[in-house]
Amino acid sequence: MIRHTVLTKFKPEMDDERVAALYAQLSALVDSLPGAHNFVGGRSESPEALERGYLHGFFIDFNSWADLKAYAEHPEHLATAARLVNSAIGGIDGVLVFDLPA
Repeated sequence: MIRHTVLTKFKPEMDDERVAALYAQLSALVDSLPGAHNFVGGRSESPEALERGYLHGFFIDFNSWADLKAYAEHPEHLATAARLVNSAIGGIDGVLVFDLPA
């Protein structure tokens, strides 16, 4: 299994409703792809408060690297990822991706 983690520093105009809509699109895509499951996303509620501006994030589990690659190359993912990057402070500099084999 591969755990795909994406943390984002969203621009101030990205209120919780807009973030939820963006995450709903990603969740629907995950539900439609074989080998992708367990989308979870939202705002950090960490009592440690060490987010350093990355206040929102999501996780997706993939059965294999090939399944993650299929997701990454999917046209709907590319379009939604572009919207996410455009909504982040500093564009791509406001997005952190971490993939961990588990």
